[in-house]
Amino acid sequence: MNSRAFSLAVCICVLGLMAATAFAQLPGIPVRVNIPFDFQVRGKTLPAGEYEISRLSDESQVLEVSNIHNRHENIAIETDPVQGAIANHGKVVFHRYGDSYFLHEIWTAGLETGRELPATHQEKVLRRETLAKGESAEPQTVALAIY
Repeated sequence: MNSRAFSLAVCICVLGLMAATAFAQLPGIPVRVNIPFDFQVRGKTLPAGEYEISRLSDESQVLEVSNIHNRHENIAIETDPVQGAIANHGKVVFHRYGDSYFLHEIWTAGLETGRELPATHQEKVLRRETLAKGESAEPQTVALAIY
């Protein structure tokens, strides 16, 4: 009887691991965020509005940012993983220089790995110009909650 219970427990554990692995490979659930300002992603300016961010395929490094009300306002972006504490709430993080906002990170609730966009050429130029003016070159971070 003990060996039968042990075999059953091992079988349940193996099936649980297989299910978790399969779940981790799914494209994921899109996240939505209301962005109240125009912002830049990979050199493209997107207008303020409601956006959906989703993985394009099983390759989680490629994300699509799409305006919910105008699907022509979208862009596919390649991202890098960034480690952090497990996020209690999803958020989208922007770097702000003056009136310019640059999409920087996307965090999904319940995960300890977010997605980060490397700084674009334009963001680097703004950072240098800010420093040349004698101002702090550190970007102001703006985080918006995902719904």
